[in-house]
Amino acid sequence: MRTSRSASPSTRRSTRASNPPSTRPGVPPNTRDVRDALVGVGRAVRLVLLLALALLFVIPFYLLVRNGLSSEADITSPQWRFFPSELHWSNVRELFDDPTVPMAHALLNSSLIAVLTTVGTLLLASLAGYGLARIPYAYANVVFYWILGTLMVPAAVTFVPSFVLVSSLGWVSTLRGLVVPTLFSAVAAFIFRQYFLGFPRELEDAARVDGLGYWRTYWRVVVPNSRPVFAAVGTIVFIGAWNSFLWPLVIGQDRDAWTVQVALSTFTTAQTVNIHELFVAAAVSIVPLLVVFLVLQRHIVAGVERSGIDD
Repeated sequence: MRTSRSASPSTRRSTRASNPPSTRPGVPPNTRDVRDALVGVGRAVRLVLLLALALLFVIPFYLLVRNGLSSEADITSPQWRFFPSELHWSNVRELFDDPTVPMAHALLNSSLIAVLTTVGTLLLASLAGYGLARIPYAYANVVFYWILGTLMVPAAVTFVPSFVLVSSLGWVSTLRGLVVPTLFSAVAAFIFRQYFLGFPRELEDAARVDGLGYWRTYWRVVVPNSRPVFAAVGTIVFIGAWNSFLWPLVIGQDRDAWTVQVALSTFTTAQTVNIHELFVAAAVSIVPLLVVFLVLQRHIVAGVERSGIDD
């Protein structure tokens, strides 16, 4: 007769429940604890770094709002306050009522120039990029290298010849003189070419089977399926056109042709410095850029990832 029996299933389950496995096989308990502690420290360090970087990016916006809604005495006071005791919202009205600086008209000019420059650059650069990537001809690489070569020429070298040409055409202080010379961008053409090199050929082949040529294939197939790169390049061009200062300063010689950046420069002269209006104007001038960036930020990342720059 047997003197012992194997434990019943309920006994085995209760034993496993009371003594759960503490570690995975082959991993000592101390090693797992150290690893978990290092992971936690790494996450805390990353969080601290992100908060510090976010704070650095927020400080300029805080200074714009704080000083823009303060009086001259609060801005120049040696005793710093996080926010002044009284917020002067009338500074915004004073900015647009200032007869010496047509801020509203300057905002309109900058908007027109930025939009027209963005649309024109996207059209010309995308057509150039598509032609270099997809239309076979003997000197395609030569043209591409010439376009890249223009990136090595400093802007200061072409500034005076461009001004002489625009002046001879009678385009000084006109919208044409401010927009047309800035329409073609070698960087934008390069990005579009790299993107179109990786564009699915099956879609283009299907369009050609339907009887579409290069032009209609570009408009009906390529453009609708390339929205991320168009959004990314368009955002970069828009920000560059909005922030442009030297060319609008030289070409826009009349007050009616001033852009936002030129108008901002008039608040600081050799005779006077209008500090609070300068900060209010700077805060107002970045609002369109923030709106454009917030709306298209995910397209910027997607467009750069798909452009094939790292290929």
